[in-house]
Amino acid sequence: MDKGRFAVPARVTDWSIAAGVAALLLSTGLSGPHPAGGRELLGTVLLAAGGLALVARRRTPLLVLAVTGLCAVGYQAAGFEVLAVSYLVAVYGAVRAGHRAVTLVASVGLLTALHLTALVFQDGHAREVVTQARSTLEIAWLIAAFATGEAVRQAERRADDAERTREETARRRAGEERLRIARELHDSLTHQISVIKVQSEVAVHVARRRGELVPEALLAIQEAGREASRELRATLEALRDDDTTPPHGLDHIPDLVKRFRTTALETTLTIEGHPHAVPAAVGRTAYRIVQESLTNVARHAAATAASVLIDYRPDTLAIRVDDNGKATPRPAPTSGLGLLGMHERVTALGGRLRTEPHSAGGFTVQAELPTNGAS
Repeated sequence: MDKGRFAVPARVTDWSIAAGVAALLLSTGLSGPHPAGGRELLGTVLLAAGGLALVARRRTPLLVLAVTGLCAVGYQAAGFEVLAVSYLVAVYGAVRAGHRAVTLVASVGLLTALHLTALVFQDGHAREVVTQARSTLEIAWLIAAFATGEAVRQAERRADDAERTREETARRRAGEERLRIARELHDSLTHQISVIKVQSEVAVHVARRRGELVPEALLAIQEAGREASRELRATLEALRDDDTTPPHGLDHIPDLVKRFRTTALETTLTIEGHPHAVPAAVGRTAYRIVQESLTNVARHAAATAASVLIDYRPDTLAIRVDDNGKATPRPAPTSGLGLLGMHERVTALGGRLRTEPHSAGGFTVQAELPTNGAS
């Protein structure tokens, strides 16, 4: 059964509490000793107003705290000896909303005001004893309201933290599962499809070179191999991307290089060839290669300079990243990250990746991504 279908709306709850508190204040005030005439009317209005103000305690807890406090001082000055129940509820709401310091200061001020009001407006020889007893009772109720609000606030915060932790764990597990599936698809299908594609293209090429008629079945196999390769690359890219940010491509590399210049790493970008549009998957992979390479340089290479080369060739996009740091081994790569992640992305597109230290120091990352027929 869906319990949420029977949940009481917050507005109904707020109105019920406000009306209940107002009724309690009015019944308590009017059933006991109270003034007559104009003071009775004023006190009655303040009693009702103090209770009904609680309707807005969720939206404006501090305003409600002030209104209920003023009403409590007002109806006590008018001659109504009633505990400030509405203010206690307002204290609970304000502390629950996180306004602990303001609520504490306001409560000290209210206790002082109520004490002075009782001394000024209460008659009789037992005035001081009654005032002291009332102050003790009010302090005890205020502490209880404050503690209850803080306890509920802490419980809600722990619940929110637990919910966030569950969501983060679920997202992480989903990402790990996507990467596992991508690796399995890559390991089990990419090689076989590449073999089929290469063999069919070689057979078609040889047949045409000999002047023989190419069988329709062979042409169909060739086209199916190309289409399967494109679909597999697209699937692997979709599995690896977490869709939390817009995809980055070649157009974003200049901004990426500029950001790394602010990290005390002198980074240069060189573009060779004639820039032209490349498939989206190629652009995303090129961006990720440059990003990961520069990140490794900044974190691990102890380098002062790095260079990025983007070379537009007729059927290939070449990327090269060099640095002048220490050619120390990179941290152990994990699935989808670092050098292993680069290799997976490049291989999925049918490209080549080479990573190695320079003989004179530094490290180089070179990738060649085919741009003809990639999707």
